[in-house]
Amino acid sequence: MLNGEFIHNFLVSLMHFERRTEPFWRPKVNRMFREPSAAVLQKLINLRRRDEGLALAEERELEGEEEALDSIIADMGEYMRRKYRPGEYERVGNTKTHGLVRADFVIREDLPADYRHGVFKQPRTFPAWVRFSGPGPDSPPDIDDVGFMSMTVKLMGVPGVKLRDDEKYTQDFLCVVTPTFVTPNIIANSQLQSQLLRRTPLYYFFDPRHPHVLDFLMQSLWNETQTSPLEAQYYSCVPYLLGMERAMQYSMRPKSQRRSRIPNLPGRPPDHYLRDNMAATLAKQPVEFDFLIQMQTNPHTMPIENAAVRWPLDESPYVPAATIRIHQQRFDSPAQLEFAKRLSYTPWHCIPEHRPLGNQNRARRRMYWELSRLRLNKNRVDQYEPTGDETFEDVPEPVTQSESPPRRSVPAAKAS
Repeated sequence: MLNGEFIHNFLVSLMHFERRTEPFWRPKVNRMFREPSAAVLQKLINLRRRDEGLALAEERELEGEEEALDSIIADMGEYMRRKYRPGEYERVGNTKTHGLVRADFVIREDLPADYRHGVFKQPRTFPAWVRFSGPGPDSPPDIDDVGFMSMTVKLMGVPGVKLRDDEKYTQDFLCVVTPTFVTPNIIANSQLQSQLLRRTPLYYFFDPRHPHVLDFLMQSLWNETQTSPLEAQYYSCVPYLLGMERAMQYSMRPKSQRRSRIPNLPGRPPDHYLRDNMAATLAKQPVEFDFLIQMQTNPHTMPIENAAVRWPLDESPYVPAATIRIHQQRFDSPAQLEFAKRLSYTPWHCIPEHRPLGNQNRARRRMYWELSRLRLNKNRVDQYEPTGDETFEDVPEPVTQSESPPRRSVPAAKAS
């Protein structure tokens, strides 16, 4: 008799086969059908929702929220312990680093006054480290992942009080390639993590007790064979304060419409073709992204506590707030890739004017902290707050494979 994991793996293998053909037909299908399909799915999702009666930027804790968070941290921590040896621990989410690159985050001079809060208050430029990564909790060859990427931006030299005291001068912005989150709330997220620990995540979406088929279909509209981390649009999916009384979501959209070629399709591309394509582009030219803000104007159609709802752009369009200028550079040295493992990204590295909102973000505060501590402690390394002046001439010592590898500091970081 076939077991559940075998059936799950067979379905995943079909998806892997399909992904090798996508670049030949998916762009045209996206242009014709993605937005109409997303509109239909969103209407169906909204039919099942009730108006919570919240005001703009208002939060409300869910029943069972803390218990769900405890379950998530336990399951994700257990996954890490089962998979990794001391000294080799990776992040359990957004696991595979495609690249960590230098950038400037340039606040626009023409930003409307209503949007001038927090780091956007006045035109200026912040140095930034930008990490592009793949899905978690594993690091498969790029063509075998689920067609998902993330983009995380760490601004440096940000003055003012921070909501976490482990970093003093940073502000982090986190985005993924889907405009809605994979789970609507933290309760559902705990169900997904339970299935991930069993290595059968697809079953989360089709569990007859609490199905999430509409969420699966919405995610599928944006999960696809990617060409380069520099060529996708990224979305925050969850809300944040913009000032002290307004809420926003944000997006990072490349200014260029260029698309890189994926080698060998419909055969098997190189395992790290996304990094290769990204490196080839940045060896020749810089790349720019628009940082876009969408302000919450309707607390029901643009909810704080439901991350499966796509905030409608016809009610509140994106407003360009900054430009992310990624310099022409080499980023794929072993030392720089190793350095990426020492950094800690969390939406709670922020000033009060950009406090994370909603149950998914509330969970991230403790979840990211505890799982980051687990990863760094098992690897015997210290968290490092970057300044942007780091250089990487020296390759760090390899991690020993003993149960208690020596504690290491950040790799050689020298003022440039």
